[in-house]
Amino acid sequence: MKRVHLPAGNLSSVKEKPTVSLPEIEGVVLGHRDGHGFVVRDDGQPDLYLPPNEMRAVLHKDRVKARIVRHDRRGRPEGRVIEILERSSAPIIGRLLHENGVWLVAPEDKRYGQDVLIPKGATGAAQPGQVVVVELTEPPALYGQPVGRVKEVLGDIDDPGMEIEIAVRKYGVPHQFSEGALAEARALPDKVRAVDRRGRVDLTDVPLVTIDGEDARDFDDALYCEPTRVGAGKGWRLLVAIADVSHYVRNGSPLDIDAYDRATSVYFPRRVIPMLPEKLSNGLCSLNPGVDRLCMVCDMLIDAKGLVQAYQFYPAVMHSYQRFTYTEVAAILQNTRGAEAQRHAAMVPHLLNLHDVYRALLAAREARGAVDLETVETRIVCDESGRIERIEPRTRNDAHRLIEEAMLVANVCAAEFIATHHHPGLYRVHERPSPEKIEILREYLKALGVPVTIGDMPGPRDFQALSKATADRPDAPQIHQMLLRSMQQAMYSPHNVGHFGLAFDAYTHFTSPIRRYPDLLVHRVIKAILKGERYHLPVLPIPGEAQAKLAKRMEERGASEAMKRSRGRPSNEVLGWEAAGLHCSANERRADEASRDVEAWLKCKYMRERLGEEFAGTVTAVTSFGLFVTLDSLYVEGLVHITELGGEYFRYDERRQELRGERTGVRYTLGTKVAVQVSRVDLDGRRIDFRLVREDAAAEGRPERGGGRTVGRPMRESTRESSDPVEVLPSRGRASKAGQQTALAGTGTGKGKRSAARAAGAGSAAQSPVTGRGRRARPSRS
Repeated sequence: MKRVHLPAGNLSSVKEKPTVSLPEIEGVVLGHRDGHGFVVRDDGQPDLYLPPNEMRAVLHKDRVKARIVRHDRRGRPEGRVIEILERSSAPIIGRLLHENGVWLVAPEDKRYGQDVLIPKGATGAAQPGQVVVVELTEPPALYGQPVGRVKEVLGDIDDPGMEIEIAVRKYGVPHQFSEGALAEARALPDKVRAVDRRGRVDLTDVPLVTIDGEDARDFDDALYCEPTRVGAGKGWRLLVAIADVSHYVRNGSPLDIDAYDRATSVYFPRRVIPMLPEKLSNGLCSLNPGVDRLCMVCDMLIDAKGLVQAYQFYPAVMHSYQRFTYTEVAAILQNTRGAEAQRHAAMVPHLLNLHDVYRALLAAREARGAVDLETVETRIVCDESGRIERIEPRTRNDAHRLIEEAMLVANVCAAEFIATHHHPGLYRVHERPSPEKIEILREYLKALGVPVTIGDMPGPRDFQALSKATADRPDAPQIHQMLLRSMQQAMYSPHNVGHFGLAFDAYTHFTSPIRRYPDLLVHRVIKAILKGERYHLPVLPIPGEAQAKLAKRMEERGASEAMKRSRGRPSNEVLGWEAAGLHCSANERRADEASRDVEAWLKCKYMRERLGEEFAGTVTAVTSFGLFVTLDSLYVEGLVHITELGGEYFRYDERRQELRGERTGVRYTLGTKVAVQVSRVDLDGRRIDFRLVREDAAAEGRPERGGGRTVGRPMRESTRESSDPVEVLPSRGRASKAGQQTALAGTGTGKGKRSAARAAGAGSAAQSPVTGRGRRARPSRS
């Protein structure tokens, strides 16, 4: 890639001499919706702020070399771009416009900051107003806009599913299989052949069943349980049968290359972009009822305390006797004489055995101190045209938990099996919270007067004790949300440092090879061990490059000394596994971001029809620039900017997670109940703005008893979905790191000032939750 050298001072109007003498800095430009940007530095140091004039010749995701020229009035290091090292190759998606005889594309992602000029002959078949994909032919210059050509026409902005078409291109999600992969899939058989059964245990007479959601189309796992003697006491034999994808997806084949490229299936409302072609994901590799399927089995003996006393892995052939839904199983377990139980009378004893072993496994979870924070997950229900009909909370019942515990114990056995045989593989690792996050959490708990605190090196039991000790408090949802935010993100790595949230010494993903590539790798490793062989990865990124990426990520994440020590001097083989872990982790994040983007789009369209309406809500995040409020009946989140809080100064207290008015003492903190009006919806920016119309019960800063819901994922390892619940909640913006920050909340409504500050914090402006109107009133100032 040709490097572009820029004349000194050419991209900056900053005349001051540098106040800090620092060397040249390399990093990636991240544009902002307000026209400015940041350079995310390769060395992990604080981002470099780029004012709008510096962004004229660069674009979002360009790699640059920059130099610090001063610190602005907010204390941020301000940079000057001195060289463009590499232009981003990402396509730009936007709407084609024809204004005053000029064709241009307004990028859907406002972080690009500039419209793209389209020459007359480069519009293709696109019509004004349509959404198109643009390929740049000329990059931006100091005094000229970028120029491009229309590469693909996606359709009209209101076409059903357009939000998904935009997201998959915006985030670079592979959505078309290669011809080689499709040809390989077509050549596969439609059913299990005699040759496929060789060397496998025949389990076709065992009444294995699948339990999934009503809308599930691919079935990774099936279960069977029977009571047995374990040692001197009672126990159970639990079989977890997982689809044997590795039998059909050969190492390094076109199917394998496409699966690795995707790394995970991506789930959107009403659509899934699968990791594998439909013939495998919904057919040959799906444990559909009434047909024989190949599987890998984790066969376990579990005692009355929920501890695994013995296990073995083996390839098998199975026959699913029944496809159950969570709702059906929950109804049977609740009433074994009810109508649902009578319809499936032959299977009721087997379901009761599964429920018994689940309760034992649950007791074991409690005994080891796994972190278990209940939060509210939501589900978007759309009509045939793709419009939201409603947003409803997902109700978890014993059937969900039964499956979860069964998958967890199988995953633990797989991790232990790989570790015991000293074979390289991918673990699902979750490190303990960083000291910085622990300190923030400790200060927050102290400010709330929580009698239980945590030490410098807390374990899972400490978090679980905190969860229990605060369960009956009216502000429990907010405390649990802060516990969740203090956690690190889980990732894939060949270095086993354990799983903090689940309190496991070793953990991996074995149970979803249809939708997760790491699970497919784990299956291959287990098979190699069973054969007395060693599994070798297909060709992956260059080891040196992978090592550099891992080192950077570890620095950014503050990786523990345990992981750093476990690396030692890695061999090329280990570097390859590190590259695979990084790739799968990054693509998992990409899938989550794309899914959130689509949900935010749908929620913005949903709320656009409710402009001016008033709702009851709960403060779910506090920043220096305002409050994020989740509507109690719609599960939708928006921003109440600080300029809407009244005509006084508000002080941001990071310890207490609150904004306090200096004159009146009014406080807004996590859990505060408010009434808001929907004032603005920005579909392109995925932002919803609220206006405060009444304070309910929290002028003193205390949430009402029973008020508020926590928005997030449950504190448990996901075994069915691509997302991982042991996650830090998405950043809400670039709030000041200072313990306190004073901000002016004026009564004026000038667009320039307000929209700039609003955009600065619109990280995830439309993400979660429900209706309840309140009468219009002015905010209390007492």
